[in-house]
Amino acid sequence: MTDREIIVNFIREGETDEQRLGLELEHFILNEMEEGIEFEVLSELIRMTGERLGARLTVTDGHVVGYDTGDYTVSVEPACQFEISIAPFSSIAKIEAVYREFRLLWDPVFGSLGYTLVTRGVHPGVESGRIHPTELPLIPKNRYYFMDRYFRGTGKYGAHMMRASASAQISMDYSSEEDMVRKLRLLTILSPVLMQLMENKTNPDSRLAEHGGKHLLRTQIWDDLDPDRTGFFPGAFHGQFGYEKYADLLLSRPLVVLTDEGKTTYAGEKTLTELLSLSGLSEDPKRQKKVVEHLLSMFFHHIRLKRYLEVRVADSVPIRKALGYAALLKGLLYDPRNLKRLERMLSGHLIDVEEAVYRTEIQGENAIIYSGKRVYAWVRDMIHLAEEALPEEERVYLKELQVGGARKVRPAG
Repeated sequence: MTDREIIVNFIREGETDEQRLGLELEHFILNEMEEGIEFEVLSELIRMTGERLGARLTVTDGHVVGYDTGDYTVSVEPACQFEISIAPFSSIAKIEAVYREFRLLWDPVFGSLGYTLVTRGVHPGVESGRIHPTELPLIPKNRYYFMDRYFRGTGKYGAHMMRASASAQISMDYSSEEDMVRKLRLLTILSPVLMQLMENKTNPDSRLAEHGGKHLLRTQIWDDLDPDRTGFFPGAFHGQFGYEKYADLLLSRPLVVLTDEGKTTYAGEKTLTELLSLSGLSEDPKRQKKVVEHLLSMFFHHIRLKRYLEVRVADSVPIRKALGYAALLKGLLYDPRNLKRLERMLSGHLIDVEEAVYRTEIQGENAIIYSGKRVYAWVRDMIHLAEEALPEEERVYLKELQVGGARKVRPAG
């Protein structure tokens, strides 16, 4: 079996008729001065809390960096961003209950030390220009040191991505290769709308650079990071796109970092193929699987394919808005009628996505994108479609979504 076939089979194993949603939400841990918690303190808090829960601790490079309860995992991102990854569930109420449990556990812990969990797309101090991202120390994890070293040479926002960005990510199931391609393409075209809908800034007028747009700051950071592994997946609208094309790209681009047999090394410009053979690991399937998982994790496209589709276009937001976002995607992408409607509405705009993102970065919700409609009008239409598809008990979550004229509701809490 070739390396390409191994990756394709791994991705294909994710096919399921279930329609679940997973939520990952990153938080900054800040005090009143917008200063972050020290890694050594956070690591010890995670160790003590994980042991008290009877959870499985995650230890990397000799440090406790997370735990897994089964319903959710906690992890520490490059500059002490605190992430919860909630296991995939079909019920949004279940996702909410798991998150509430997490906050009931951790809010008193951080509060007793003078810290609060803050949701923003970009670290407030960095967004305001008060601090430079390089002032935020990386945690002692070799993977992050190596990535930081590499990305400083690929774009101007490497330090920002590692230290000062936080997101809300939704994972979605696909039932077949055809279904995956269909959803990935629609999500790609919808991305400018979703990016603006889920923008979460401290100051509406802040910018990353003098000539940059004042919207989608986190998107600007990621888009300028490394063209080999960020932005929209190249060739996604090509007629032959599918699992094999995805595998081909992963095998042909620099790996940056290799983690294998518990050891992390700097790969730089070398591809996985130049470093080792997946087929050569056939006698050790567990090791082979871990290397494939690592390979997939080193690419950060706005819509990422693993054993599920990972939608990575949203800023970190308060939980009620994150749940509204999950409900929106569920109503749009898990409803057969809405899939057909979206294809009819968006099929003529495959080549307009990058331009739509650029316009939205400059003009925000008032940007005129597909079919001469403004972003907020597209938000309104998407919410309406989702309302028709969702059960009554999940429609309520959509009330947390608003962009300008799209909907007048109370802010997300």
